[in-house]
Amino acid sequence: MNARDIGFCGETLTLLPSGALHWASRGLLAVADLHLGKSERIARRSGTLLPPYDTEETLARLAADVDAFRPDVVLCLGDSFDDLATADALSATIRAKVSHLQESRQWIWLEGNHDPGPANLGGSHLHEIRLGPFVFRHIAESGAEPGEISGHFHPKARIRGTSRPCFMVDEARLILPAYGCYTGGLDWTASALRDLFPRHAMAYLTGTQVLPAPVPNTQ
Repeated sequence: MNARDIGFCGETLTLLPSGALHWASRGLLAVADLHLGKSERIARRSGTLLPPYDTEETLARLAADVDAFRPDVVLCLGDSFDDLATADALSATIRAKVSHLQESRQWIWLEGNHDPGPANLGGSHLHEIRLGPFVFRHIAESGAEPGEISGHFHPKARIRGTSRPCFMVDEARLILPAYGCYTGGLDWTASALRDLFPRHAMAYLTGTQVLPAPVPNTQ
């Protein structure tokens, strides 16, 4: 699968080429920023029509990871929906696919800035959750204790003219890339990320395989 294991706060985590994170000892699969229904939200708000296949493609990728790892827990780190109206507008077919993914496992939606309230789509809804040495939340907090795992920033690494979504990690925090289709990204040297990783940090680029790269020191 071309995934990569890393050590983080005393645990082994597996970073997947899809942008998901697998914590094998807890049977947990985490994803960030699915942004389900993004094309519908853009059409509703601006009238711009995009091919309406982003939600199906995102769920197909998630289903492949679920089938590969059979997690006991799926944890979505916020912005799972492009807005709450989008969650309400999901078709019966999409709802059935989500329901199928939720079968026989715990499913946790964390709130994000795009989806601050619960969606009527099964599972449980929390602001954040602490598990073992980790706290999972949507947006990284300045000065957070070591073990923070989050999403929100959609980090992307640019190397040799190519930009790829990436994980970013140091000894204190781990930020996941956006998992959903049609999601943009924030350059790994942007000030918002640089402030969260003021010292040495590593990026792990997603794609056909997970590739490590040191984050450029722009201080």
